[in-house]
Amino acid sequence: MAKASEVKSGNVLRFNGELVSVEEYIHRTPGNLRAFYQARMRNVKTGKIVEYRFRTDEEVTICRVETNDYQYLYEDGDYLVVMDNNTYEQYNIPKLLFGSSIKFLKEGMNVTIAFESDEPIVAQLPNSVELEITYSEPAVKGDTSTNAQKYATVETGAEIRVPLFINQGDKVKIDTKTGEYIERVK
Repeated sequence: MAKASEVKSGNVLRFNGELVSVEEYIHRTPGNLRAFYQARMRNVKTGKIVEYRFRTDEEVTICRVETNDYQYLYEDGDYLVVMDNNTYEQYNIPKLLFGSSIKFLKEGMNVTIAFESDEPIVAQLPNSVELEITYSEPAVKGDTSTNAQKYATVETGAEIRVPLFINQGDKVKIDTKTGEYIERVK
């Protein structure tokens, strides 16, 4: 157990039986009232925002979280099998932890996973990935006066919007958080 004064932004706490990630942690001393800590926390599993005021002497449980890079191997039902690059140990990670960015995941890609006492709590893809376009409609000649875009399918099966000059077989860089086209890769 630790005191509320020892908590920092980025810590993972066990709060009301749930794991929460501290996004914002501010020490307040309002006028003639006692000082307190105002915390804005996000539930790790549900993503729901929780706000709470901690007394300065209140005890909290700071969880020990280990974050490491893993290589994605294959899909197994509702789980993804990943391998630790150092020990070659394999883990089953629930697909839900990756969220909507899972559609840009391809075999052999490195992912970041955070564990709290052998339980995976957070999984992330890199900020951007490079994927090959497997299908796109040909551009109509003369339709380039505006910032026009068309739909294209990448090698993982995800559909994104790309500029008209992108053709089948081109490699593109994609933002995994928004799913938007960034640039063409040479």
